[in-house]
Amino acid sequence: MKKLLKRYNIDVVSVCIALIVLSCNNAVKPKTPKALETSRVNYLPYYNEASFTPNWITPGTEEEAQFHKIPDFKLVNQLGDTLTQKTFDNKIYITDFFFASCPGICPQMTSNMFKVQEAFLNDDEVLFLSHSVTPNRDSVPVLKKYAEKHGVIENKWHLVTGNKLDIYNLGREHYFVENDLGEPKNIEDFLHTENFLLIDKNKHIRGIYNGLNRASIQQLIIDIKALKDES
Repeated sequence: MKKLLKRYNIDVVSVCIALIVLSCNNAVKPKTPKALETSRVNYLPYYNEASFTPNWITPGTEEEAQFHKIPDFKLVNQLGDTLTQKTFDNKIYITDFFFASCPGICPQMTSNMFKVQEAFLNDDEVLFLSHSVTPNRDSVPVLKKYAEKHGVIENKWHLVTGNKLDIYNLGREHYFVENDLGEPKNIEDFLHTENFLLIDKNKHIRGIYNGLNRASIQQLIIDIKALKDES
């Protein structure tokens, strides 16, 4: 009788352990927040003016073909190479505006752009373009030294100088990077912004991000991946 009772107790304990293990395996596991897994929408929006009001357009349509695009340009990078829009043919690129001697926000922006570069280190589809807003001071040698200091990869991340009027016109009239809506600016008004812009393979603006904000940089990385899936 004692042996039977002992065996019964062992069987009960075994069943209890099995039930506990099964319960643990079936428990709901915590998930990574959706925003950290995928983009927020099926298609990223398109932008065409300074308020950055999203336009929901289906890629590949006639409406998209007629939508605002970044025009051609001619600038020189840290290697002394001339860049045009052909450099970015069939490429996604992330762009910003900075200057090499900036003591304020530029180093942090550069650090965050470096993180995005690291995320797409071996991805030939993704390039980076940083425009100097003090092109008269940021010569090719100055930009090359800055690039070496901050881990900029040649032909992956282009730091560019050129005609000041051309750069400022690109920033204000085509990338819409400044936040001062309704305030007229001229070439004497300094162009300075913390914004990063995401440009698709057809030269459309598809996202704007705060280059100083960690969450915004993470969203940029997610949106680049979404744009790659779209194309």
